Amino acid sequence: MKQTIFRTVKFGFLGIILSMFLSSCGYNTMVTKEEAVAGQWAQVENQYQRRADLIGNLVETVKGETEFEKSTLEAVIQARASATQMKLDPNQLTDENIAKYEKYQNSLGGALGRLLSVAESYPTLQANQAFRELRNSLEGTENRIARERQKFNEVTQDYNTTIRKFPNNLMAGLFGFSKKGYFAAQPGSEIAPKIDFGTKK
Repeated sequence: MKQTIFRTVKFGFLGIILSMFLSSCGYNTMVTKEEAVAGQWAQVENQYQRRADLIGNLVETVKGETEFEKSTLEAVIQARASATQMKLDPNQLTDENIAKYEKYQNSLGGALGRLLSVAESYPTLQANQAFRELRNSLEGTENRIARERQKFNEVTQDYNTTIRKFPNNLMAGLFGFSKKGYFAAQPGSEIAPKIDFGTKK
């Protein structure tokens, strides 16, 4: 009986010491920061999904223009399908996976830019209220995407720095905390991107 009580007290005491050790080594901090990265990734995906949904509505609106260039429309539809199929688990946020994800999204952005550029030649589309509203919504979404990507890189840098610092780095490997990837700057990103949404001057 005494041995059982002693053993229970001993394991309880060891549990308290272990929890204090883990806490002091930043385990809880690393968990919090990893969750912040996952949460911010969800925000990035939400904005890309919002863009994909708006593009779907835009495609339906453009389809009403019977003479619209079929190849341009099909390119957007195909790029949208590819971009929406690419999903990333927060545990797989490596530089390579993020670059692959970004490649699909950039392809969609390029196809969208071409569609909107071609749409300028269609007066009935330019006069279409739904088309104008969707174009404006897409412009706002592009700005939101840029902000969420920037914030993702910031929380990822904070997390990556935390798991590399001593003594956190000792615990990080033991508990499976690994470096997360970033959205990388594209070649020529020092020049402000210009996506033509067909706004007339």
